[in-house]
Amino acid sequence: MTRGRILLIGLSLWGLAMIVPDLMRVGWPLASFGFYANNDGLIYDVTGPFPNKTVSPAWKAGIRRGDQLEFSRLNCVPKYYSVACRDALAELGGVQYTLPGHRTTLYLAPTVSQPARQVTLVAEVRPSHFLASFVLILDQIAGILVVIAGAWLVWTRPSAMSWGFFLYVNWFNPGQSYVYYAVLQQWPMLLLAQDVLGCIAQAVGWAGLILFVIRVPNDETEPRWRAVERVLPLMALVLALLLMASYGGVLGFRTEFVTRVGIISGFLVALCALAILMLRRKTQKPEDYQRLRWVIWGCVIGLPAFVIAELASETTAFNTVWGDFTPSDQIVGLFFLLNGVLCLFVFDAVRRERVVNVAIPLRRVTIISFFLSVPVLLLSTEAERIQGSFDLPNWAWLVVGAATVFVISSLHAGAARIVDRYFNRELDQLERELGSGLTNAQATADIERLLVDEPFRRMRLTSAASFCREGSSFLRHGDGNGWDESMARTIREDDPLLAPVAQGKPFSLSEQAEAGLSLPSGLSRPDLGVPVVNPVRCFAVSLYGPHTSGTDLDAYERAMLGRLAHQAAAIYVELETGKLREKVRLLERELQAAKAFGGS
Repeated sequence: MTRGRILLIGLSLWGLAMIVPDLMRVGWPLASFGFYANNDGLIYDVTGPFPNKTVSPAWKAGIRRGDQLEFSRLNCVPKYYSVACRDALAELGGVQYTLPGHRTTLYLAPTVSQPARQVTLVAEVRPSHFLASFVLILDQIAGILVVIAGAWLVWTRPSAMSWGFFLYVNWFNPGQSYVYYAVLQQWPMLLLAQDVLGCIAQAVGWAGLILFVIRVPNDETEPRWRAVERVLPLMALVLALLLMASYGGVLGFRTEFVTRVGIISGFLVALCALAILMLRRKTQKPEDYQRLRWVIWGCVIGLPAFVIAELASETTAFNTVWGDFTPSDQIVGLFFLLNGVLCLFVFDAVRRERVVNVAIPLRRVTIISFFLSVPVLLLSTEAERIQGSFDLPNWAWLVVGAATVFVISSLHAGAARIVDRYFNRELDQLERELGSGLTNAQATADIERLLVDEPFRRMRLTSAASFCREGSSFLRHGDGNGWDESMARTIREDDPLLAPVAQGKPFSLSEQAEAGLSLPSGLSRPDLGVPVVNPVRCFAVSLYGPHTSGTDLDAYERAMLGRLAHQAAAIYVELETGKLREKVRLLERELQAAKAFGGS
């Protein structure tokens, strides 16, 4: 247990501790005072998270937009008053939720129409409904998976690149942390310490993102980016100080401008990350270029989704002179979810040496986004009325949510199959042509050509070779495609490389299993083995490399090659049976000739 792993465990537990408690909001919703005030103390919203202002505690108490908090009453220091400090942290910066029954006293500065006044508010529980709970569960599960995925990457592949990714996702993930902060409001100094640590974690997360995009996918920094890498600690320090300065309200300073600068700085870092990725993509080897494409698409979709969700949940950016275009909490949750899905998307690209075409997962993300967003958009305005029409306990709505998830997943699976069939029409045509050729094959050389040469040419592979069984070994005839004389011609039946053959299905080749064998290297290294096998015998094994573009063979292509191999096994049996029949007929003729000769 190294110091790095101890630090990793501590940070992971902290990241999970912030988001896991929010699952409680499914059954026990939090409360709100019904107003938002910025870090200048200006009250800009008197509805808060409530559906309308008439049920907001702030509105009912006579508070209106444009009222101003009296800063002299909100200081935490130099003289510490726990109640004043608690109120400052609960009132400034657009805090959305608190514990039910929590009291706060607002000291409002005089206005043109009203004198200075004091208002006491009691937080009321915001009505919740099944749709909000459904999106919340998805967000929290995605957040937990993202944090665990980042930690697993550091644990198994410790490097500056994996640490950068983890430091980013440990803070910027879909999980919400309202319960965590609401509980800490009972201990103002602990909450203030959490806020300071949060500013540091956020700044380090942005720096980690830049470190990650500089080094992905092989944890190597190109010479032109080394200067950027060296200034990352300074960047993190400046961002941390800027973010901490936004909490100057507890010192009596108006810091809304600083807060907005901090938010904009984060957006600029995200844009820089995308720019670095776009500049680096042309310097990569084909297989690394494909992995980088996954990261680029993950960032192109994930970062804007996170930015939109942050703006909608923490600012009034969508409240314009043309109207309030702020999306509902459920839509905001879906944006957070999209960011989380694509964080896992990036994680998968990092942990694999070869990836399939990025269009395939993008299709699946598009389909699942459609099936999630359409019900939310259609039901978001009617969810409370629907829930009010059915007098069901909270646990019953959880069952409804689980059933909804099952229906959506089934629809997604069916739609994905239809879309895959559409985009794989050429592959289906290739399978029909090769299958017809196998049916008419007259010799084993025909089978090898249809299983190896044709896929190599038509699917644009880097290598392909067939090893046919001869006794207790498999022998490669000819040079193969992407193979030469210096490479392995024989593989023993008991070689670790062929251990998965017994399962009778296409299998991925591991580098560990290839030890001791001379196989093509680099982009031509085979990563798929397909046994030509029937239930009792393996006739041959075909080894395939990736596409010349650098993409790996996807599941649809692997399945197609597996089906052709099973058909080829039947043809091998038929050819061998034909040879035996011919030999039997020859022996019968010889026997008849011998009998005729003996009789004469």
